[in-house]
Amino acid sequence: MTTMKAGVVHAKDDIRYEEIEKPTPKAGEVLVKVKYTGICGSDVPRVFGTACHYFPNVLGHEFSGTVAEVGEGVTSVKPGDRVAGVPLVPCMECDDCKRGDFSLCKHYSFVGSRQFGSFAEYVCVPELNTVKFADEVTFEQAALFEPTTIALHGIERLDFKGGHTVAVLGGGTIGILTAMWAKAFGAREVTVFDIVPERLEFAKKMGATAGVNTLDKDYREQALALTDGRGYDYLFETAGATPTMKMAFDLAANKAQICFIGTPKKEISFTVDEWECINRKEFAMTGSWMSYSAPFPGHEWSLTAEAYATGMIKFDEGLVFKKFPLSKIDEAFDMYRTPGAVKGKILIDSEA
Repeated sequence: MTTMKAGVVHAKDDIRYEEIEKPTPKAGEVLVKVKYTGICGSDVPRVFGTACHYFPNVLGHEFSGTVAEVGEGVTSVKPGDRVAGVPLVPCMECDDCKRGDFSLCKHYSFVGSRQFGSFAEYVCVPELNTVKFADEVTFEQAALFEPTTIALHGIERLDFKGGHTVAVLGGGTIGILTAMWAKAFGAREVTVFDIVPERLEFAKKMGATAGVNTLDKDYREQALALTDGRGYDYLFETAGATPTMKMAFDLAANKAQICFIGTPKKEISFTVDEWECINRKEFAMTGSWMSYSAPFPGHEWSLTAEAYATGMIKFDEGLVFKKFPLSKIDEAFDMYRTPGAVKGKILIDSEA
């Protein structure tokens, strides 16, 4: 048996660096030698909570690496190609998949949760779950493809047109990337809202026209001043937090469009006045889930690869908070025990 190193979750609060069997690509599969994997917010409850589907498990779904080996019938990639990983494995047979709504498939698998992922030296994925990227794109950038596609998919859930005002509620990685896409697509005003001053400064560095700290007593007045008192035409909630979800209702302009990208974490209730904003402002509201379209995995992925290659979406070291070698994966996750300690994306280096 050929072995490799991996970060293996054995139980709640128990992730270990150890040796496991190295996978072999079957027909239609690709073996990727992993370089970087980003820790996603969804990985944290899989380690510290009850969200892990089974034990032992290998998490990790935001990854980049090099094709090491291909299975029978694989033609789109070859050993040596630089690729980013696409984590969703849809069934391709249900009505949602046949319509091209792969994100809505109910019979899917998912790399790094329902099947072994990339917190390892190698990972096996179907051929369609690899996206090649240009030499100008770094492995760090390619490890950000998945969150970048999520931001793009969220933008496209609305009838987005340039020249209007945009509010991004939440200045984490997805929020910053959403703001960057909005600016790239011609938004006139892009305001990022957060409670951490450093995040707001970084958002402006990455192209946002303004940052508003919602801990300020007059944050609402600041926001309305940026929109001539109208409120925002497009609003993207990326934090999944009750205050920012309610804020979207409050800051929306008449006839606005709102997209909820963030995953809610608690029960939420609205006052009559808050909920009545839907009636009085006649805004449209929708959600966004993952980042796929037809043909799979979708233009979200091809455009992201192109956008990083051309500089349409710029990369800054500030997007990456820290890097840890795979052997220290437990220490990387330990950082999430302290609320607010992680200020950006943590990358796990499988080659370190």
